[in-house]
Amino acid sequence: MTSDALDCAGCPVRDRAACAALPDGERAELARLGRHRDLGRGEMLFAPGDDSACATLLSGVLKVVRTDTDGVERIVALIHPAGFAGEIFAAPDDCEVAAAGAARVCIFPRSDYARMVAENPRLAAGVARRAMKAASETRALLDLVGRRKAEAKVAGLILALADAAGAAPCSPAATFDLPLTRGEMAALLGISIETVSRQLGALEDAGLITRHGARGLEVRDAPALSALLAD
Repeated sequence: MTSDALDCAGCPVRDRAACAALPDGERAELARLGRHRDLGRGEMLFAPGDDSACATLLSGVLKVVRTDTDGVERIVALIHPAGFAGEIFAAPDDCEVAAAGAARVCIFPRSDYARMVAENPRLAAGVARRAMKAASETRALLDLVGRRKAEAKVAGLILALADAAGAAPCSPAATFDLPLTRGEMAALLGISIETVSRQLGALEDAGLITRHGARGLEVRDAPALSALLAD
């Protein structure tokens, strides 16, 4: 659902998004071009090949999904708050972008945003910075998928999600809601749903995490989780 005009003063990612370096006047000019959009779990933001708009994620998590020739959907990337979705100058790819859970974005017409980027070096630098951040997160995700031990895969994903849920960079959340189902975690990490469940149970039994309800998770011992990645 597309809703009200943008309120930059109350934006939860105003210090981290691509527009963070803009002075108030230029930020207000950009805000006039966009609108908020609220998404429910599984709701599509961009279809494959869609080049009509781009967006900054304010809250929640977006998943980038590619459908194989055999019809199997695979999560190839996650977009976290302050992340950027959509292509500005490159041709759109064959991936779908959808909400992993409840999410809110600032959405802009692609042509208007591209014009602002072309005219404003600060915004162009901000978009480049977010692109480098996304590339780093994707490399980290590929590293997780390539690990042999399931416990390292699950521990690493928990740490990554805690980092993304934090209120500020380098301040991971101690308690947060898992944005992915166990099936999505399994598909992302290349393991079975049963293995995800076993590993979550083992981490909880070891005192490294505590689960609260269906999705709530508390990180009890982040250094111990990190140590599993070194094995």
